[in-house]
Amino acid sequence: MPGKASLFDDFQLVASKAWKQQIQYELKGADYNETLVWDSPDGIRVKPFYHGDEDTVVNAVPSTTRGFSICQEIFVFDVPKSALRAVESLQRGADAIRFLLADDTCDVETLLRDFPFATAPASFRLAVASDTILQKLQQIAAQHQVVIACEIDPIRHLTQDGNWFAGIGDNFEWLSARIARYPNLSLLSVDATGYQNAGATIVQQLAYALSHMNEYLERTVESATEPTFHLAIGPNYFFEIAKIRALRMLYASLAELHGRPIGCRIAATPTRRNKTLYDYNVNMLRTTTECMAAIVGGADTVTNLPYDALYHKSNEFGERIARNQLLILKNESHFDVTANPADGSYYIETLTAQLAEKALALFKEIEAGGGFLAQLKEGTLQRKIRESAEKEQAAFDSGGEVLVGTNKYPNKADRMKDDLQLFPFVKTQPRKTLITPIIEKRLAEKSEQERLATES
Repeated sequence: MPGKASLFDDFQLVASKAWKQQIQYELKGADYNETLVWDSPDGIRVKPFYHGDEDTVVNAVPSTTRGFSICQEIFVFDVPKSALRAVESLQRGADAIRFLLADDTCDVETLLRDFPFATAPASFRLAVASDTILQKLQQIAAQHQVVIACEIDPIRHLTQDGNWFAGIGDNFEWLSARIARYPNLSLLSVDATGYQNAGATIVQQLAYALSHMNEYLERTVESATEPTFHLAIGPNYFFEIAKIRALRMLYASLAELHGRPIGCRIAATPTRRNKTLYDYNVNMLRTTTECMAAIVGGADTVTNLPYDALYHKSNEFGERIARNQLLILKNESHFDVTANPADGSYYIETLTAQLAEKALALFKEIEAGGGFLAQLKEGTLQRKIRESAEKEQAAFDSGGEVLVGTNKYPNKADRMKDDLQLFPFVKTQPRKTLITPIIEKRLAEKSEQERLATES
């Protein structure tokens, strides 16, 4: 009501200086900075509290008012079964479907014949660069008057495989021509999940994703659709919220520099790096907080990782649990109701600004060194990720980085050898490559292999 006093008017404001004095008193002589202030792997000094007196950063994060979509990933092997799974997943709570194609032989007309384009978007991740698939998807998208996202990320393929897509000539010219040729397909995307899964710090992830995208903005024609960033979300809750917000800020600045619209879409999924084979139910706790961070940070689409994804083939139970985790966050926790829920948090706003500043400095360093591709060819980026990963691995091995059920409170009675449907460790395939690939590896792999070898 007009003129009504605020609920907080009866409370006296407490200055940051008074808080510090009280904290120092409670510490009984211990040093404030040594006891309560800690440094993140990115070199950010994290304080025990943040206050409006000194932490009033207001970040120009582009607003996200669209809410988030629950996405179901489907690897397409049997087309009729995959088509049925897509429809059933949407009926059971998913808002979007992402089809994963291993080659260009998929009958996409049959796959999408009964797909409800009027109520849900479909997207594709293509393991090959194929006009065969793109032509068919363009026809389907035009027929239904929708946009279908088709993730063809040549740089991601290079970082993962060590070589470019084969048989299409210049990958950038090929992609640029398809962006112009297929107006109903969204083809510009950056898959940055590999950087997190390989052990890169958050600042590195942001800078590499930005520089990765910059290569496309410089070498391809403008797309009529928003580009997409795919991010893996780690366990550092508030930092991961800030990571997504910082990426939106950084991309807006980069797009403006190139004279392009500042909007982008962000698709998020939990990282694999901290997931474990033993005591696998703990994975559900990890993915829940990681999905929460993605949602609060403003991701447009969230795809959860089933708790058993490391060692089981795709199965209805694991996928249903993963989808239900997101449904609880959406329909019971109502995380989709408030737009930009992190706005105004002194801590998150400060983290956002600091991460963006450090990532921008690293981005400029990469560009000054010849750009993303040049640094990949030299092996500089791979070396820096490897150094960060080794520090994190050493912390895990010494118990400083804790994964409950694995290097802390392990259940010695766990037996997994007879339950492995998938090989859950890094696979090596020696061959000639243009660059050294960026290797994704979980923290617990070595200890898990040792436990498997000693199972009776």
